[in-house]
Amino acid sequence: MPELPEVETYRRFIDELAVGQTIAAVQVNDAHVLATPEDQLRAGLVGRTITGTSRLGKNCFLELDNGQVLVLHFGMTGDVGAYRDEPDAPRFTRVALHLEDSGLRLAFIDPRKFGRIRLADSAAAHQKAKKIGPDALEITAAELHQKLARRKTLLKPLLLDQSITAGLGNWIVDEVLFQAKIHPERLGASLSEKEGKALHQAVQLVLNTAINQEANYRHFPASFLIHAREWDTSATPASDDAHTFCPRHPKVKIDKYYVGGRATYTCPRCQPTPQP
Repeated sequence: MPELPEVETYRRFIDELAVGQTIAAVQVNDAHVLATPEDQLRAGLVGRTITGTSRLGKNCFLELDNGQVLVLHFGMTGDVGAYRDEPDAPRFTRVALHLEDSGLRLAFIDPRKFGRIRLADSAAAHQKAKKIGPDALEITAAELHQKLARRKTLLKPLLLDQSITAGLGNWIVDEVLFQAKIHPERLGASLSEKEGKALHQAVQLVLNTAINQEANYRHFPASFLIHAREWDTSATPASDDAHTFCPRHPKVKIDKYYVGGRATYTCPRCQPTPQP
């Protein structure tokens, strides 16, 4: 699933490709991904100029010259691309915006069709309508601690709750908690102010590292937990075992279990189990 770092990479791609371009046509190959009716979407986009881009969590916004925004949510498998001629269209292109000045087409790609495209009056209006919290890169340490400290709920599900802070997905939360040395089954209300600051710093570290590496996880520092996850393919067969142990403690094996129904990875030494 595209997480905040991937969506920020998509936004930068769109910003470079499409800002200043007028939308000449809207090509809908599969209306399943439309959250705004096709005729309404086409009427709202054709002839409009893209004036900028922005992002909130996993939502990407194309800002239009009439103040509205086109909202792209990428679901589980969404992506963006560009092409000039129809035979070169990326596979699974569901919608394409034809850009008048460059002659390029901006493709919304989504193999599994869980992504959504919609028009909104503004990014703020969409945030309010969908009850999305502040962006994970923008929330302050005090705000984050205050939101968590009110809740007697397990910390990992709280961090995954997009109404608390937007943009943290499953692997990111595991990485953040590992970097902050906090167990995912701690209660939000149990965090001290010092731990809240450490958690906030870890959010910034993990997200900025991922964005700087354009979400290419193989290039993350060796100190990151992500290399111990089952789906990491950066290890060679001869060194697979090295990727199942804590980066800080090479003799301590990473635990895998489920929290709130989500696969979770922790170091039992760095992140001690909370006492009842």
